[in-house]
Amino acid sequence: MSYSSGTRTLLGEIAGWGMTMCLIAGAVINYDELRHAAGLMMGIPSTLDGSSSDADAAMQVGEPSRRGYSVELDASENGHYHADADINGRPVHVMVDTGATMVALTYEDAESAGIFLKESDFSQKASTANGMSRIAPVTIDRLSIGDITVRNVRAAVAERGRLQVTLLGMSFLSRLERVDMRSGKLLLQD
Repeated sequence: MSYSSGTRTLLGEIAGWGMTMCLIAGAVINYDELRHAAGLMMGIPSTLDGSSSDADAAMQVGEPSRRGYSVELDASENGHYHADADINGRPVHVMVDTGATMVALTYEDAESAGIFLKESDFSQKASTANGMSRIAPVTIDRLSIGDITVRNVRAAVAERGRLQVTLLGMSFLSRLERVDMRSGKLLLQD
């Protein structure tokens, strides 16, 4: 099928505007993450220094900060940070993992949080500490740690039996105002 040059030009402009609208929509949807990344590039305080996390740790809900609420987690004996989260209104035990790109739910925790998947939903692959694994991309409506709540959090669900504990990764942490590790304590602040 052949188009005139005027039609090709019009189709090119429509495609260009479509791409522009997609970029704008993506920027609006990911505003908090983009703001955090821009802040890091400009040297605005919002630190993420330290490693990932594992075993029991105490969680203390703090007083409201200037901008919102804060939660302080104590490191477990092996240096990992754990917390009892609320995912879509359901309690889920999580391990903080600054090395994880996004929140990674165990299959069982996803079901507990009302996220039910079919085999065909596991459409992507991810590199994990245990090798390659198929994952199902999802969006968590509401994820809370203490009084800190973040909505519409990008996440992935691991196949049944592939993940032992839900990981609280950067798709949640990067949306906070401050994440700071010092002297065996992890401070989260919104």
